[in-house]
Amino acid sequence: MTAYIIVDIEVTDPRAYEDYKNLAPAAVAQYGGHYIARGGKTETLEGSWQPNRLVILQFPSVEQAKAWLNSPEYAPARALRQQYAKSQMVVIEGVSG
Repeated sequence: MTAYIIVDIEVTDPRAYEDYKNLAPAAVAQYGGHYIARGGKTETLEGSWQPNRLVILQFPSVEQAKAWLNSPEYAPARALRQQYAKSQMVVIEGVSG
């Protein structure tokens, strides 16, 4: 079943974070993922949530999403993200049919 990773990212060093943005896509693609949204404009429609930089990724399954996150291919980019940003991340199963 399709899975989505949703990440709310507060970038603490925008210049250094550019290195992360350049490294991450290759590992995402290698694990069958692709970007649905990546840092576009957001608008709060209900509630008080004010996301920072919102990223949504799609993967073939939750297992594949977790494999990407913990992969050696993503490790260098992940280290940069953790160094130059604060992240909140969840994975959610898509609907079937």
